[in-house]
Amino acid sequence: MAILDPNSRWKHLDRILSRPGPFVDEESFAPSTVEDAVGRMKVLVILVKYLPIQNSAANELHADTIDISNLNRQFLFRQEDVGKPKAEVAAAFVMKRVKGVTITPYYGAIQDKGEDYYMQFNMVVCGLDSVEARRWINATLVDMVDMENPESLKPLIDGGTEGFKGQSRVILPTITSCYECSLDMLTPPTAVPLCTLASIPRQPAHCIEWASILEWPRIMGDKKMDTDDPVHIQWLYEKALERAREFNIPGVTYTMTQGVVKNIIPAIASTNAIIAASCCNEAFKIATNSNPYLNNYMMYTGNEAVYTYTFEHERKPDCPVCGNLASRFEANGDWTLQEFIDRLKEKPEVQIKRPTLSTQNKKLYYQGPPQLREQTAPNLDRKLRELISSGEEVGITDPGLPFSLRLNVVFK
Repeated sequence: MAILDPNSRWKHLDRILSRPGPFVDEESFAPSTVEDAVGRMKVLVILVKYLPIQNSAANELHADTIDISNLNRQFLFRQEDVGKPKAEVAAAFVMKRVKGVTITPYYGAIQDKGEDYYMQFNMVVCGLDSVEARRWINATLVDMVDMENPESLKPLIDGGTEGFKGQSRVILPTITSCYECSLDMLTPPTAVPLCTLASIPRQPAHCIEWASILEWPRIMGDKKMDTDDPVHIQWLYEKALERAREFNIPGVTYTMTQGVVKNIIPAIASTNAIIAASCCNEAFKIATNSNPYLNNYMMYTGNEAVYTYTFEHERKPDCPVCGNLASRFEANGDWTLQEFIDRLKEKPEVQIKRPTLSTQNKKLYYQGPPQLREQTAPNLDRKLRELISSGEEVGITDPGLPFSLRLNVVFK
């Protein structure tokens, strides 16, 4: 695409790309080479779970199909697209709308691709719908960085919305604050006591959580639940519906099951458009060096008025992904191991569901295989001080974590 051609459709960009602005680093901005540099740029756009910019090549990765509920909050899909892979439909729509752009869709989970796949891109733009997926791609890009190979550092532009609120951010793996550094900014999930789910459900959501938290592992064992798999969602819906009928609770639907299991918050098209524009703006600035990019976090809220705030989120030295230190965790030595695990689940900066715990010399509790789970299950009722010493490092793995969490457990 000829960005610098005054007769091209991109002539409105000439004022930005043909001369340096007041905030431009003149050593890194060369108008004569911008067109060629942007033409070679490869951008990976990862959509929900597993935007286009004006360039010559992009890949779009998506592990979901179009649901009828998607039609009211975005502009790429139509009624006839329901049931089709989102990546393929979005790619076709954008290539038809923006002549000259090439988008290669991939319908699958982000975990299916290895480092070699991600290494081919110059930057990654994310519009993911889950904390787990964001943590995975963040940890993967951090792990890819080789200090002796500058090309291994892939800028990550992340955007997300929640109703009338949204955020966009620029992450330079190993240099700036990463996604894991900011987990404590998330709203803690509302926890329902297991006794309520097991014996006295009162709401449709209780029946759905019972099916996913208690019934799935009881029947499916170690099989991991895939919340993007319609077969798994259908199974949960049927079990939750049976439970609801048993307790005369109306309101359980397939859509609600999806919403509860995936923690889906209704999206608003205008908020999505604002955050998508912000992400595209940052991608454009990184691709062209035409202006300083965001440093490094922008918050938006449109509940009662339009308000934005930009600040620099600082790295955490004890971040389990980009830091070098184990995180300090204060615990009561008289807690049982089960109580310790329950407290960990309440921490927004930890975000675990089915953890396996060990020290350098001892297996504390293993989720699997069944023999190890049976062998370590008695430890759940033992006090922490009987299992570890104050200040000892505990390693934690979890299906939702793409890395091992290290905690220095200090008795208070």
